[in-house]
Amino acid sequence: MTTPLAEKLASLSGYGPTSSVAQAQYRLDLIAKWPIGHGARVLELGCGQGDTTLALAEAVGATGHVDAVDPARLDYGSPTTLGEAQNTISTGPLGPRIAWIQSEPLKYLKTNPLAQWDVVVLAHSLWYFDSPELILETLRFLASRTQKVCIAEWSLSGINATTHILSALTQAAMECRKPESESNIRTMVAPTRIKELAAQAGLKLVEEALVTPGNGVHDGIWETQLTLGAEFAREVEEFVKDNREKAVILAMRDAVQASMDKIGGIKAVETMDGWVGVFTV
Repeated sequence: MTTPLAEKLASLSGYGPTSSVAQAQYRLDLIAKWPIGHGARVLELGCGQGDTTLALAEAVGATGHVDAVDPARLDYGSPTTLGEAQNTISTGPLGPRIAWIQSEPLKYLKTNPLAQWDVVVLAHSLWYFDSPELILETLRFLASRTQKVCIAEWSLSGINATTHILSALTQAAMECRKPESESNIRTMVAPTRIKELAAQAGLKLVEEALVTPGNGVHDGIWETQLTLGAEFAREVEEFVKDNREKAVILAMRDAVQASMDKIGGIKAVETMDGWVGVFTV
């Protein structure tokens, strides 16, 4: 069920109010699990088109601030690019609360050694990192810059999300063979692994929960379409040289197709639950 606040945030987003109300509500539901209040200074790593950024800007109030960092090119993203979405948000009433920063997260932290934040947020951005080692190094830097780190990532669970889960795993298996990538899934880390990396970085888990997205959150559909698309099949042929590995990835892709067919087609694909965790130093 969506709320008037979700409708408000959707109207301010770069996507337009009709398509993004459910996404705005999901981001609000994530933030409700985190200790973010009025006046907070927040760092968001991996802000993308600003889905979570808008909700954070609302949460911190007029006296708070959000530094929103993302390394992607401003012309990256669909159906709206990062640059277009961020510009739209900046011209709205919450825009003054946000500073958009185009930088690799770790580079930004290293070049701003004195910066401190009340809370650092990584909302559905860990899978974009190039390796678990890079995630660990970033978390170690954060341990000296804040007292709280809040993370959200797909849980690899969900009652009716099997097709989405299979799609994500299939993409992750193929991504391991690409020398470089701009894909949505570059390093797959499940909640168990996230907690292990955070512990190695000196962060202590104090709270965790699952958040089920509403029907209008279509990440499961998007990832399934990508996995079953012709471009994915072409990349498998290009990057996976071992025939046994190729057979496994193609079998996983076939499992995605079979799972989707069983539930009635692409429109029936549901998005998996989101996992949220709160860590302290």
